[in-house]
Amino acid sequence: MTSNTPDAPVQNEDTSVVERPVKATSSAASVQPVLEKLFELYPQLFGAEFLPLKLGVFQELMAAHPDHFERETLKLALGQHTRSTRYLQSVAAGNKRHDLQGIPGDELAPEHVFFAVVELFRRRQRRSRDDLRPKLRNQLMAAFEASGMTHQLYLARVQTKDEAINALLAEALAEHEQKMAKEEATLRAFDGSGKTPEEFAEMYGLNPRDVVGALKRRERRQAENQPEATDQTAPTPITPDEDPA
Repeated sequence: MTSNTPDAPVQNEDTSVVERPVKATSSAASVQPVLEKLFELYPQLFGAEFLPLKLGVFQELMAAHPDHFERETLKLALGQHTRSTRYLQSVAAGNKRHDLQGIPGDELAPEHVFFAVVELFRRRQRRSRDDLRPKLRNQLMAAFEASGMTHQLYLARVQTKDEAINALLAEALAEHEQKMAKEEATLRAFDGSGKTPEEFAEMYGLNPRDVVGALKRRERRQAENQPEATDQTAPTPITPDEDPA
């Protein structure tokens, strides 16, 4: 069902992606029955689509199925599951965390989305002869935009020791800054034009949908800043070796 990759990101029992190598501690065969049982019990989470799991799901599974799961094998199975490419794809897409009933809940932390995007890039680049860095740069910019954070706060959340990744992230943030400056200039021109979005777009040879989209993004930013968000603080460092008990 899933595959273990020696240099994949570690997951703690709360399924939080962190950028750190993992050493194989058990064969895939030892956890396969556990993965199959998880699929049987929760196909909405472990079936055709892998969904990000809520924080604390390890403890909930142990409490709900003490006769089905042993602590260490469940820990290993969840680690293998959350290191799988299919799971990381779901995290990179920014899907919400889901509980055991498949109900979406909390948003993923920006750093978890970031590290999932980076790990997927590394896996694909190893198999591809093409340079996938331009695509990664676009994905990093999209992940940053989805976070709703400032450059400074975002960088504080996604520290990495990989200088090549850091350089691509810097390029992505610089490109985003240029994009926003251009959009702001367009909006100032629109505000002074007295035109409808359609008339303004035709005047400057723009796509009306781009003008409307820029206006909506500005409205959204203004709404988010009233009152200004207060939860964009750096999180407590993730410790993948924590005992979940």
